[in-house]
Amino acid sequence: MRALIVEDETGIANFLRDGLKEESFAVDVSTDGNSGLEMAFTNEYDIILLDWMIPGLSGIEVCRQIRKQNTSVPIIFLTARDTIQDTVFGLEVGANDYIKKPFAFEELLARIRVQLRINDDGNSSLKLGDILLTPETHGVTVNEKEVNLTQKEFALLEFLIRNKNKICTRTRIIEHVWDIHFEADTSVIDVYINFLRKKLELNNQRNYIQTVRGVGYIAKDGE
Repeated sequence: MRALIVEDETGIANFLRDGLKEESFAVDVSTDGNSGLEMAFTNEYDIILLDWMIPGLSGIEVCRQIRKQNTSVPIIFLTARDTIQDTVFGLEVGANDYIKKPFAFEELLARIRVQLRINDDGNSSLKLGDILLTPETHGVTVNEKEVNLTQKEFALLEFLIRNKNKICTRTRIIEHVWDIHFEADTSVIDVYINFLRKKLELNNQRNYIQTVRGVGYIAKDGE
């Protein structure tokens, strides 16, 4: 999962970046509205955390411009403004949620998970054939048998399942899971796919993660 943080307070931005990375997110950070908007238009994000009062374009204007592009990416406002009018205004311009500073990271993470769950039709757990992945607990089971994955393996599997039945190109996987924004050696993806297949005990009869030669991978419930 890939997140964009638009926040001009360095301490808060670093705190959020580090916390989200521990939760297996790839994270980009912008400190002003103009660059934040450019990044939102240039890259594909699963969630945007947007401060209201930032240099350049305000958070409100950034949100408004993003919504003009008809993008459905979830946006959560981070702000010290705390009146009901402010909350209503923020939601009316297109934000999905609103959290007031100061806040606990656990609460923000829960709100992020809610928005991602909405995009997944309300399911708190993600399913791929016999595989069940629960983002909140970082748990993975196959036929109710627990499987221990590393943070990167978990992030890769979560990305593939959230994009089930869609071809995931190597570029998208690198950007969302490894947080790399330039042409790089993508052979690391093949290595981790092999790790996943072995740990999940996938075989030719349960071909949940399929290779699309020359392009990337696709997750399916099995054929």
